[in-house]
Amino acid sequence: MIKLKDFFSFKQNRFFWLNIIGMVVVILAAIGGTLFWLDAYTHHGQSYLVPNVKHKSLEQAQLLLQNQNMQGVVVDSTYVKELSPGIILEQKPEGGMRVKEGRTIYLTINTREVPRVRIPDIIDNSSVRQAAAKLKAMKFKLTEPELIPGEQDWVYGIKYRGKSLKSGDKVPFEAVLTLCIGNTHLRDSLATDTLGLNLGQESEAQVDDSWF
Repeated sequence: MIKLKDFFSFKQNRFFWLNIIGMVVVILAAIGGTLFWLDAYTHHGQSYLVPNVKHKSLEQAQLLLQNQNMQGVVVDSTYVKELSPGIILEQKPEGGMRVKEGRTIYLTINTREVPRVRIPDIIDNSSVRQAAAKLKAMKFKLTEPELIPGEQDWVYGIKYRGKSLKSGDKVPFEAVLTLCIGNTHLRDSLATDTLGLNLGQESEAQVDDSWF
């Protein structure tokens, strides 16, 4: 039976202990190699300052990011009337943060074209109050309404630059629209005028008949 003292004796178990030492060396070398690879792969300890590219043109932003070993990618666009088309509105990560080399910076730009918006279904389907509230919520501008004979304050049509529109037609964002709304006074006046015209025609016919 092997005594504990003999088991730990290097002389008597030289081959066993050489294997153990070899295994430890291999494990340590593997760990060291892995850490070295990770350090090189992730550029451990190296970071770059993200430049602030807000309100820069896309071309200027791309150049600034490339100088910092980063790349910019446009992921969204929106429309801000007061700002120049094509400039950067938002960036992620924000300017001033530190990131790894090669990091992608996601950009939102101000669209180069005025977006077009569909006319909602309000023609012959809404009162002037309902229609105006819906259109203003969509950022449309309204002129003084055009009054036409019909039910009081009922929306019979919409015009843009003098052209009649249909529900679903597209017009520029914040376009100036004119509502064509009904007015009972005009309707009644038209009916009276029409009736008067008919009576006048009948009177003329009677006068003509009296000559015979």
